Amino acid sequence: MKPSNLLVILSDEHQARAMGCAGHPFVQTPHLDALAARGTLFSNAYTPSPICVPARASFATGLYPHQTRLWDNAMPYDGSIRGWGHALQDKGVPVESIGKLHYRAEEDPAGFDVEHIPMMVADGVGMVWASVRAEETRKIGKGRMLGDYVGPGYSKYTKYDAAVVERTKTWLSEHTDADKPWCLYVGLVAPHFPLVVPQEFYDLYPPDSMPDVKLHPSKGHARHPWVEKQNAFMDSEAKFTSPEERLVAMASYYGLCSWLDHNVGQIMASLEGAGLTGSTTVIYSSDHGDNVGARGLWGKSNMYEESAAVPLIMAGPDVTQGVCDTPVSLLDVSATIADHFGAEFDGADGITPLPQIASAPADALRAVFSEYHAAGAVSGAFMLRKGCWKLIRYVGFADELFDLESDPEELRNLAGSPEHAEISANLHAELNRICNPEQTNATAFADQATLIQSYGGREAAFKLGAPGATPPPKVSP
Repeated sequence: MKPSNLLVILSDEHQARAMGCAGHPFVQTPHLDALAARGTLFSNAYTPSPICVPARASFATGLYPHQTRLWDNAMPYDGSIRGWGHALQDKGVPVESIGKLHYRAEEDPAGFDVEHIPMMVADGVGMVWASVRAEETRKIGKGRMLGDYVGPGYSKYTKYDAAVVERTKTWLSEHTDADKPWCLYVGLVAPHFPLVVPQEFYDLYPPDSMPDVKLHPSKGHARHPWVEKQNAFMDSEAKFTSPEERLVAMASYYGLCSWLDHNVGQIMASLEGAGLTGSTTVIYSSDHGDNVGARGLWGKSNMYEESAAVPLIMAGPDVTQGVCDTPVSLLDVSATIADHFGAEFDGADGITPLPQIASAPADALRAVFSEYHAAGAVSGAFMLRKGCWKLIRYVGFADELFDLESDPEELRNLAGSPEHAEISANLHAELNRICNPEQTNATAFADQATLIQSYGGREAAFKLGAPGATPPPKVSP
């Protein structure tokens, strides 16, 4: 079998359910649907951490945040931990990136031969102010995370995505006669806020057609105490100017999903035009999801399906066609990239190349793990998904337990139920085999305290980093 090229596309903040091929009732993603139709859709894929920088560091290395000790958006990947890019370079595989990385700095040896128009954390330090997490010392955000304006138009992010797509199209046209198979990573920003989207995609989703969200506090839902405290850090829901603007925000998010799909479609058309479709394997995923108003929450930063689950599609030569229900992680994608080229790669225990998972019978006993120690979290949060069961463990707070087979919307918390005590105990044991939550929580706080002191203390830290979305690099219109 002749090795194929590998094109990896990673978006930002794309909810796993927000695709037609994932069964969403109205989101329009024809190009992602077409990609899924000729490959494998992984229906239960998760991020290792539901926030950008730790998730991307874990994706680069195949290791969990408690292994990288890159806990939050002020601890970006700098290439000092070996990743799949280094493994490919050691193997002599050409490997380049175009677009968003959210690493520390372009000069760092992050595992790419060339980084084209890379987007890194702000000023090489990221959101240091959000590393102050203890409830009694943190600083509540005053600005609106989602952006001052929501609705139709153009933002720096949509312009950046357009530039990334154009550079990708040029790159593909220049690599039709490569001497050996290549790996290209493309980082797109949409549907990450600000919630501003080109008019034609906004028009696909009239605000007055937006559905009611589940478990909204205004209708009596009491959020979990940990979630309540995390959300209070920014509380986007409370900062809408009117109920109508909230609906505009929802429409804009879904419009950005279709804008993302449009950009993927352009890249796929360019791949076809360059005659590379038959010799290129494509992987599409995102770093985490978005709550989009469910439970009165926006953004990511929790372990519910809207936030922690990610879309994942793989297509290309010899890729199995169909849907794979076995739970998987972005770390399995890391393993896949290295394995695709026969490169040596040491990631977390148990990570497995996606083709091996997809070609085997669905594994109801495979465990997938995620953790969160970043903005707004007054303690560490941990997720263990195994079969239909999902445990959310909060240090210092009560658990949540969901049966995703009978309750995919996570409406009924079964934690504390006597009839589910054995299931809960088994999930706790599985979680403890991966990490000790209390010790991990303590280590994260200690590392963050050291970071804060290195910048001059708490008051100095509050002045460091972008207040919301990371600014993209300047690009030509």
